Amino acid sequence: MSQQPVALLTRKECFSASHRLHSKHLSDEENAQIYGKCNNPNGHGHNYTVEVTVRGPIEKRTGMVMNITDIKLAMDAVIFKQLDHKNLDKDVDYFKDLPSTTENLTIFIWDNIRDKLKYAELLYEVKVYETDKNSVTYRGPYPYNNNQYLQNKRSSKTSCTNISSDSD
Repeated sequence: MSQQPVALLTRKECFSASHRLHSKHLSDEENAQIYGKCNNPNGHGHNYTVEVTVRGPIEKRTGMVMNITDIKLAMDAVIFKQLDHKNLDKDVDYFKDLPSTTENLTIFIWDNIRDKLKYAELLYEVKVYETDKNSVTYRGPYPYNNNQYLQNKRSSKTSCTNISSDSD
């Protein structure tokens, strides 16, 4: 008995947006230390590239995992209508109280794309390139129910200090 083939299908789009890396949970000094030049009060911009990947069996009748048009429409609704040529911190409610890091941006895209897909369970991965050198990949929620594991493994002196998202 042969198994049905499984494939990964990816669509890529690009958009431009500005933001300021700043956390309301940190002092101005901590923000400046952690985010460096990316904490500029006037913000800065990026030309982001987003890859959305679905994974699933290749349907015998159509020969597809999913119609690429469905992914395109979901990406259009999320990326171009909500993020493109926006100031993430000022124009996107999701970032009003959450730092607009590429990590959080990737989760925003995942959650919103998932809501738009007919077969949301096939969403496998969202990858956001902030620069040619920096990207974030998200494949859904972390398997632990709380952050205790991470808090035990990281201390404030060793966690990402002075590493801005624009670092080389």
